[in-house]
Amino acid sequence: MLPSWLDVVADPILEATKAPAVGELHGELLRQWGSSEVWRLSFGLNSVIVKRGTDGQADEAAAYERYVVPLDLPAPELIHRHRSGDAGVLVLADVGRVTLEQEPTAEGFAAGAELLATIRGRPVTGPSEFPPERVGEMAARIGRIEFGLRPLTDALAAVHRDAPTAVVHGDFVPKNLVTDGTRWTAIDWPGAYQAPHLSDLYTLVRDAVALGHDRAPIVAQYTEAAGGNPAVVERQMLVGGGCFYLVALMFIVEEGLRTIPESVHWIDGLLTELRDLVGSLA
Repeated sequence: MLPSWLDVVADPILEATKAPAVGELHGELLRQWGSSEVWRLSFGLNSVIVKRGTDGQADEAAAYERYVVPLDLPAPELIHRHRSGDAGVLVLADVGRVTLEQEPTAEGFAAGAELLATIRGRPVTGPSEFPPERVGEMAARIGRIEFGLRPLTDALAAVHRDAPTAVVHGDFVPKNLVTDGTRWTAIDWPGAYQAPHLSDLYTLVRDAVALGHDRAPIVAQYTEAAGGNPAVVERQMLVGGGCFYLVALMFIVEEGLRTIPESVHWIDGLLTELRDLVGSLA
């Protein structure tokens, strides 16, 4: 049974799929969290992805307007957007049925590194949205960090001096990397912002290592594709990891505890990983 909220985007869905009526569509629920719901709707060989988001997921269209469209980033085409109250609904092109999470191959992780190099290669204007002072601001909002973050703050300041600001996807993990068998695409852009760190490469490598892959070829693939300095890339990635943990912890404390109750069990692990990473920066 299809969700009732599809009514607000029925016309663009029918136009894209060539279905004669909503009742003729085949619906496949792809993902459902407290703040987002994602469906594949198909009619014959035609299909679209429809995503409804609330809270932090409600305004993904803003990331499309600010980054994806003007920079021609490797993301699904935005067919239609609708905003009503606290919820946003997007109709997106269907860019593939296989994610890196479903088929976590070494080749897939290397492709993800190249995809990230493409994203980071697009020039942006304006200042970083994750300046060094934000470390302390976020720690105060999280309120559960009982160790010093000065090494991370100092290292982030150095990265701002040594590396250019570029787009950060914000959730560059296997479930958000999709392939149609020929090309890879990054999906799920509501957390995008701009900064010089490489939290996206950090999360990609973190998941690869957890699955038993060697980190070195993935980092080397990115460095070569981006034309980066290996030492700077390593520093950008490590600092980006610290930024990733702060963002994740702040999400849990300010939204996740309400929308994803089980996220309370993620806090201790994230704090431990953040503490270890900060120790490596000292």
